[in-house]
Amino acid sequence: MDFKNLGLNASLLKALQSQGYTQPTPIQQQAIPAVLQNKDLLACAQTGTGKTAAFALPIIQLLHQQKETGKTSRAIKALVLTPTRELDIQIEESFKAYGAYAGLKHLAVYGGVSKFHQVRSLQQGVDILIATPGRLLDLIMQRHISLQQIEIFVLDEADRMLDMGFITDVQKVVAKLPAKRQTLFFSATMPPEIVRLSQSMLHNPFKIEITPVSSTAETVEQAVYFVEKADKRSLLIHLLKNNEIESALVFTETKFGADKLCNALHRENIKVQAIHGNKSQSERQKALNNFKNKDLRVLVATDIAARGIDIESLSHVINFELPNIPETYVHRIGRTGRAGASGKAISFCGMEEKMLLRDIHKLIAQSIPVMQNHPFQMADASLSLPARPAMPYRSLNKGRRDKTFRQR
Repeated sequence: MDFKNLGLNASLLKALQSQGYTQPTPIQQQAIPAVLQNKDLLACAQTGTGKTAAFALPIIQLLHQQKETGKTSRAIKALVLTPTRELDIQIEESFKAYGAYAGLKHLAVYGGVSKFHQVRSLQQGVDILIATPGRLLDLIMQRHISLQQIEIFVLDEADRMLDMGFITDVQKVVAKLPAKRQTLFFSATMPPEIVRLSQSMLHNPFKIEITPVSSTAETVEQAVYFVEKADKRSLLIHLLKNNEIESALVFTETKFGADKLCNALHRENIKVQAIHGNKSQSERQKALNNFKNKDLRVLVATDIAARGIDIESLSHVINFELPNIPETYVHRIGRTGRAGASGKAISFCGMEEKMLLRDIHKLIAQSIPVMQNHPFQMADASLSLPARPAMPYRSLNKGRRDKTFRQR
């Protein structure tokens, strides 16, 4: 099947051809016809499955058809709600590429930057708005935006909205939307809270489930290094001396850890920058552009800042620290090995992270190969956990005597 079989118009097919797209992904094959038929959509799909095009292409076509029939206005017709600034910008870029010949106006609004240019663009008229919850509600309160004529609403990365504490803001946005609308709901996972949210928003939706979150792409070669926490930095520097690592997205758990690691790599003359929540929007976007343009070899990121990053030909993902949530591991390594290309995912596991690795193995239903005989190998390079030291009998009795004495 190709895009011609999905009912897309000539302008979209021309844009797709210019972008080098020939074959639709599974989620695009199922979602595009359903959205073109004005159905609500409930899609469970992880990053890298092509879900942005799955909703952007039919939205552009539906709104383009309105313009051709003379049904035009300055009101916003489609709203895409996203959890992060990076994803916001990424989706707006996709609308720009796919809608190059459609004549529609689109705009991304997000926090961390001045509202001036965003407000000016809104005043000139926008067909498609891509927004983060906080900035959107802010602009609504200041009466720069009205959602009363929204016809298509997309909630993207619903589970990440939940993780970041945005569900209340999402509900506030939904309350301002017209009751009669088409809703497209996307989430990588479907925990109970997300299921309840989808049920409150959707009417008889067309359901899609693509690549469950527990699966990892076959094109990604995985490996784990057992290493003491204190030696992780040295191990990373050692690995980066290998020229096979053309580009590496390195994940840390904290913003402080990202900066600290970035500084250490700088001292080794490795071209690197960090992105996280404490960086300004301009700093984050500059670092991301530098990485995409190959001016950087390494990008160090936290999970939230990396959400929405789509980088072609990323050779390696490195988990400097294992995530607390096993599903996050699948999301992280899904940044490489895309579109049939090969990629490698390397994870560092310290003594205190062995339980996290066990949870990952359980989720993906396989054991990640262990790399042996590296210079910083941990003494206990296995998944065995240290036994808890038993509390001395004397300590227990002492506690009881103290408690009895205090009661008296």
